[in-house]
Amino acid sequence: MIDPVALATDLLACTSVTPARGAVFDVAEAALVPLGFTVDRFVAGAAPDGPVENLIALREGDGPHLAFAGHLDVVPPGEGWTSAPFAPEVRGGLLYGRGAVDMKGAIAAFIAAASRSRAGTTSLLLTGDEEGPATFGTPAIIERMAARGLRPDLCLVGEPTSVDRLGDTIKIGRRGSVNIGIEVAGRQGHVAYPHLADNPIPRLVQILAAIERVVLDEGTDWFQPSNIEITDLEVGNPAHNVIPARAAARISIRFNDRHRGEALIERIRALATEQAPGAHVTGRVSGEAFLTRPGAFSTLLSDVIHAHTGMRPELSTSGGTSDARFLAALCPVVEFGLINATMHKLDEAVAIADLLQLTDIYADLLARLAAS
Repeated sequence: MIDPVALATDLLACTSVTPARGAVFDVAEAALVPLGFTVDRFVAGAAPDGPVENLIALREGDGPHLAFAGHLDVVPPGEGWTSAPFAPEVRGGLLYGRGAVDMKGAIAAFIAAASRSRAGTTSLLLTGDEEGPATFGTPAIIERMAARGLRPDLCLVGEPTSVDRLGDTIKIGRRGSVNIGIEVAGRQGHVAYPHLADNPIPRLVQILAAIERVVLDEGTDWFQPSNIEITDLEVGNPAHNVIPARAAARISIRFNDRHRGEALIERIRALATEQAPGAHVTGRVSGEAFLTRPGAFSTLLSDVIHAHTGMRPELSTSGGTSDARFLAALCPVVEFGLINATMHKLDEAVAIADLLQLTDIYADLLARLAAS
């Protein structure tokens, strides 16, 4: 059987800032092949969002096909770590290293869980670009699976969903995300001769004031209210006596399943042109909202967590986006993993006890699915 702490340590020792390629996939493949998995590694895409390395590992058996999805890439470590971010250390019962909870630890736990039993059909879908644009990561894995005729019955994403204690939260959905740019053109001129110029700033301010008045919804049974946030204002005018030729802003919308991303872009475009005819609006949908309504899968996972922790996890849709937004098109998807307190922070760390308990939970889930 595989030791999840040793495997997590090997994965953490790989410098795998997004987009990850090479060594970290070598470690994962070396652990999976002896367990009877067939491993398909491939590179997808070209610049600027690629190339991206991905991995599909499959081991066939009886029972429903459970796919475990995760990412081997990590965010940049930043400066100021107590120890080197890619030289993992154990101190005070904690394993330190970039990616310890987000999410190399969970990947190690699942592979270790899969080493305990070969029953059931199991796959791992591992990408090197969840923390980046994600254009050629999980979407490319889904395309590759479709070409091979592979479609899981259930999908577990190992994102760090736990908040205060391991097992206190399962994610059954996520809000969608859209980013929108607004630009208003004017005509540059001297501030002393405003009649010879056209200041775009007041019109942009009118647009943003109108956006601030928008209430998208009051939330739903499973989602918090959608929100619009102004995230940037930019004029780029270095002179105090010049009316600028342009003014721009950026907004971000996190929305629940009452909305669709493209419809929100069009709504903002209509509002902007009403306030300032000629305003230029661009938008990009990072992901649509999705919900896996409580059912057999989330109940089974909750039962397993309760058996090992004594807790009944909260079913939540909070937080940012994850690759579950792509996988939800295939099958029921839930997310469950380690405590998220240190993800993306300096001195990211996982408790050894949590890593071992997560392995037990994943192994029990695999066993119960194989017996179902």
